[in-house]
Amino acid sequence: MTSFIIAYILLSLAVFFVINRLFLRRKKVKPVEREEQVVEETPVYNHQSEKVTYEQPIKTHVEPEVIYNSTTHSTHEKTEAHPEEVIYNSEVAREHDNRETVATEESPRESAAHAHGPNLTFGKNITIPKIITALMIGMFVAILNQTLINVALPVLINDFGITTSTAQWLTTGFMLVNGILVPISAFLIQRFTYRQLFMTAMIFFTIGSLICAIAGNFPVMMAGRLTQAVGAGILMPLGTNIFMSIFPPDKRGAAMGTMGIAFILAPALGPTLTGWVIQNYHWNVMFYGMFIVGAIALLIGAVWFKIAQPTHQAKLDIPGVIFSTIGFGSVLYGFSEAGNKGWDSAVVDSTIIIGLIFIGLFVFRELSMENPMMDLSTLKYSGFSFTTLINIIVTMSLFGGMILLPVYLQSIRGFSPLDSGLLLLPGSLLMGLMGPIAGRLFDRIGIKPLAIFGLAIMTYATWELTKLNMDTPYSHILNIYILRSFGMSFIMMPIMTAGMNSLPGRLIPHGNAFSNTIRQLAGSIGTAILVTVMTQQATAHLGDIADNLDKTNPAIMNQMQQAGQAVGNDALGTQMMLGRMQQLATINGINDAFWVATVLSALALILSFFLKGKHHYRSDEA
Repeated sequence: MTSFIIAYILLSLAVFFVINRLFLRRKKVKPVEREEQVVEETPVYNHQSEKVTYEQPIKTHVEPEVIYNSTTHSTHEKTEAHPEEVIYNSEVAREHDNRETVATEESPRESAAHAHGPNLTFGKNITIPKIITALMIGMFVAILNQTLINVALPVLINDFGITTSTAQWLTTGFMLVNGILVPISAFLIQRFTYRQLFMTAMIFFTIGSLICAIAGNFPVMMAGRLTQAVGAGILMPLGTNIFMSIFPPDKRGAAMGTMGIAFILAPALGPTLTGWVIQNYHWNVMFYGMFIVGAIALLIGAVWFKIAQPTHQAKLDIPGVIFSTIGFGSVLYGFSEAGNKGWDSAVVDSTIIIGLIFIGLFVFRELSMENPMMDLSTLKYSGFSFTTLINIIVTMSLFGGMILLPVYLQSIRGFSPLDSGLLLLPGSLLMGLMGPIAGRLFDRIGIKPLAIFGLAIMTYATWELTKLNMDTPYSHILNIYILRSFGMSFIMMPIMTAGMNSLPGRLIPHGNAFSNTIRQLAGSIGTAILVTVMTQQATAHLGDIADNLDKTNPAIMNQMQQAGQAVGNDALGTQMMLGRMQQLATINGINDAFWVATVLSALALILSFFLKGKHHYRSDEA
């Protein structure tokens, strides 16, 4: 556990260093000394030097409060002369990047944009790198926790004396709580400040980790997981909203690429870290580690995460919450169970149907309300709706593929969970490293060329995974997965950023809630479809192998004879032959499932050619 904590602290420091060095070097905005009764002037913010400068002193002597406007992406201060605020215009600031002085007057259009945009308030001595570092630590550990439990399930089943289906609720329950909280994230951001939500989320997560660490039976462990899920469900959409609020549209690509480090690296590190812990320590060590890191994140957040936006007494739409909870929760559960129980299961069919009915009721209510909990008018913006469609297809292909490879490696090839995790790790590390680079490219050239390039590579690499067999070298699979991850790094975060950039500032929380909700559904649906294809095709291939097990197929016959001759006992030899047949059938089923993933990726590639130029994904509305 000590090694784990030290490693995590070093990782956190590395993230802080990267944020400061790459592009977030933003110094604290310091108020300048002013004299009374002097000419008023306009503050100027330079995105390169990240300083606020003044051509003339401002007409007031009151100590100002530093304000950041997330719609115009400006820094300004409250004054006596102007109680509301002195306006700083981001378009003017961009001009200042290329010259020493700028005009000092704000246009009526800029004033209107400012009037509708939320203002971010930073605490004293607080810089954006500090805020982002605290947020990234919290997000990383929360996402990491989601994948830790999967590898530990067999051990928990033995220790708690429970069935596999019961243990699966430790994962399913976590996912359902996230699916319930994400749709109401827009309401939470209207009602509570960023700081309140972050601290609340980390408190839930830290307490939940401690409950899991001391759990001696399944009910206590389940309670801890659900408590953790509340924190993660608040934190995930919160992170996206903060990044979209802090950074102007022309800087969001690189910023979101940095946030992608948490989204991409954490799921990859989870299985590897769990495998190492279980091999060397007791399973509760990883939850104690989550608790300690969560407590550290809380302390850092208390000192550094001092950022707030204006809130109002938004009214919670209780019927909408009920409809979304039952609707999205039922659909998520139904599709997650379809891979295990099959599509002909009454439980699967009934939960999906019930979920779709309540989602329909939720959509009808949101469309008929004056102030909806999730504003679906975001879909009227083609830049958002079209990129969301591509994101759905890519997510279905990605999530399903992440399930299939571990099945092949562990169930067929006999690799340990640690070896399986290590195979996936280099590709995920590459995605994390490429995130800020792809983000910068997005800021420069837009989403279309990145999407075409990334999806072309992803489609080719996924197609290569349709050729797996019993002798496929470990190194070959490793290289193909690295190539696939390289392609995905150009599409995952940039496509989400492009969609969010298409929305006016007031709709970003709603677009974020919709995007995260639909991506969760897409991940569950994609996993269910590919697992179903794998199982059904494996059964079909097993029948074909049995039918062709004669001299008309020398290759299969030779493999079966080798398995039979390996032992002297006929019964054992027959059992080994049947096992070998099952393995071959399963591999063929996995290959068929990867064919479906290839088709999905190719479909997304075709759609990417219809993306528009970079300026289409910049909203001029407030």
